[in-house]
Amino acid sequence: MKLFPESAAVQLEFDKVMELLAGHARTDYAVEKSRGLRMHTRRDIIERELSQAESYRVLIQSGQSFPNDTVLNIRRELKLLGIPGAVLSGEEFVQLRRLVDGIGQIFRWFDADRQEAWSSLYAVIAVTYYEKSVAERIDAVMDAQGHVHDNASPDLERIRGSLYRKRGELRRTFDKLLQKLARAGYVADIEEAFLNGRRVVAIHAEHKRQVKGILHGESDTRRTSFVEPEETIDLNNDVYSLENEERAEVHRILRELTRELSVHAPLLAGYHDILGEYDFIRAKARLALDMDAARPQVSDRSGVHLIRASHPLLLIYHRRQQKPVVPVDLLLDERQRIIVISGPNAGGKTVTMKTVGLQQIMVQSGLLVPAHPDSRFGIYKQLMIHIGDTQSLEFELSTYSSHLRNMKRLMEDANGRTLFFIDELGSGSDPGLGGAFAEVFLEELVRRHAMGIVTTHYLNLKVMAGKTPGIVNAAMAFDEQRLLPLYRLNVGKPGSSYTFSIAERIGLEPRLIQRARELVDENHFRLDRLLNRTEQDLRKIADREKALEKLIRENERLKKEMADVMDRERHRQEVELLKQRNRVTEERIAWLKDMERKLRQIVSDWRRTRDTDQRGEIMKRLQALLTVQKERQVTEKVRKKLDARYEETGRPPVPGDKVLMRQNQKVGIFSELRGRKAIVQLGAIPLTVDLKDLVAVREKPQEEPPEDGPAAG
Repeated sequence: MKLFPESAAVQLEFDKVMELLAGHARTDYAVEKSRGLRMHTRRDIIERELSQAESYRVLIQSGQSFPNDTVLNIRRELKLLGIPGAVLSGEEFVQLRRLVDGIGQIFRWFDADRQEAWSSLYAVIAVTYYEKSVAERIDAVMDAQGHVHDNASPDLERIRGSLYRKRGELRRTFDKLLQKLARAGYVADIEEAFLNGRRVVAIHAEHKRQVKGILHGESDTRRTSFVEPEETIDLNNDVYSLENEERAEVHRILRELTRELSVHAPLLAGYHDILGEYDFIRAKARLALDMDAARPQVSDRSGVHLIRASHPLLLIYHRRQQKPVVPVDLLLDERQRIIVISGPNAGGKTVTMKTVGLQQIMVQSGLLVPAHPDSRFGIYKQLMIHIGDTQSLEFELSTYSSHLRNMKRLMEDANGRTLFFIDELGSGSDPGLGGAFAEVFLEELVRRHAMGIVTTHYLNLKVMAGKTPGIVNAAMAFDEQRLLPLYRLNVGKPGSSYTFSIAERIGLEPRLIQRARELVDENHFRLDRLLNRTEQDLRKIADREKALEKLIRENERLKKEMADVMDRERHRQEVELLKQRNRVTEERIAWLKDMERKLRQIVSDWRRTRDTDQRGEIMKRLQALLTVQKERQVTEKVRKKLDARYEETGRPPVPGDKVLMRQNQKVGIFSELRGRKAIVQLGAIPLTVDLKDLVAVREKPQEEPPEDGPAAG
């Protein structure tokens, strides 16, 4: 996107947004990219970056972790890796190892399901591959602290073995000598030290000639001398030589490892950028959370449709101050290309204009914006802005001259892909002449199909906007009683400047106010007063609409609560019905077990006795038991027929209900209640039944038999 003037981003305070974004970045890559955001004009790029920021925001809000905690700034090391003959240190190889490990964690995180679910985030690494041999080669040479392994090469293993033995021999020899000198009273308090890489003994200065060896130095007070004993000189020389050999061999190994991995320098540089890119996406998501931002819709066509949009910086500042922010709803499309906003000073005209401009730049830079997700942004090739006093001493331009110069540039370059913002159009000159030029500018901008917002106090522009296709009036709401701006944009009607109302409220002398009214053209005064009254009427209507919406929401809430209560009651009835059915089943099982027990007892008694009379009694018991069984089967059969035709209602029976009498399994009509007794009409016979023996039932809906279809031919 092309900006005019070059300071347009600063005037819209986009630089502050970039600094907030950079504050969330952890890597140099992400910080640089945050402070140099590009404003794209291709929809696919904008959609991709918005999708990435939105996906990462969802990850954070849902509590899911993404493995991009590896924070590295090793561009210099990666450049060094690609230079022939360069040698990386052990610490630098540890950083490369961390880089490869971080990329490996990301690749492992994106399993098949996550590749599809988070496709926009996966696209960042989809262009590369994971090379695990880099980590394996580094691990084969050194440990996690960057120390080269003893077995990294046969020579290093030999050197370190010899060095270990020599150091042990030196230590034993030195300890014996130190004990001998200590018994002689030659050793100072500090006993031993290292000078020039060699182990020395701290000797009292007066005894230094008593110890054969090499004098390496004295203390500042000259009371202590540091002597390398004669017995350890050769051992120190051997250790020193082996240490040099060790350093040379380690250097050779690191040089060889650098050469081997140099072929992967471009790949590792790509890994570094990938970690930075994910950090950049994370910063965008964090910034979105700070301002309650969402992903809007993006269209290839010009236009802006803001729904409950807030100024990002104002939103963050007011949140810290615990103040509310009034969102704005606004539409720029083919029918209303230019919105002319009027109203009193400090009413929010400029803030509204900056909200639109700043959010447009943010969207085309791939940032989420504090607006409803249904908001829609077109894509513009250039954004032109004229806000504030831009007089130039360098070019000897007055405020109005500078204004005309900017308007000239805007007239020459404006087209259907231009979004413009002009604060106080026509100001800085004679109201009549400036207003005339302002009308000409608006006519030309409409003719060129540009879109934008203009703020003004000029009456002629309000009149022009009311009758010119493509231009619409809008006003910032104002409370005339309290003389306080409401910061709410009302589109469709112009606004009053409340000049005389403000003068009266601040206590200006009435005589002066009256004189000013006399000097104003009567039609102008009457129109301003009409605008004033219209605006207040619209505000009252809006307040009533809010009250009505509140009542509607309350009604919906009560309706939902009632539905929940009915659902719970229905569930309770179903549970009770299920319990009753389970109780019947349990009773049947208990009865069957009792029958089994009695039959077993009869069989056992029959087998034990031979007496004819006793067996006769046993047969009578069996016959009685079978009779009960037959009666129960009949009852069960009747019960099944009733269950097939009727179902329990799950509520206590009331007069007028169909009821099932538990004792005789008959269904009748509950006609009336007499105390605790119920009168049930069974056909033409009234029966008196205990109320507790009745169950309310209703007939089940019967399925209709299928109609006969045409016979198959």
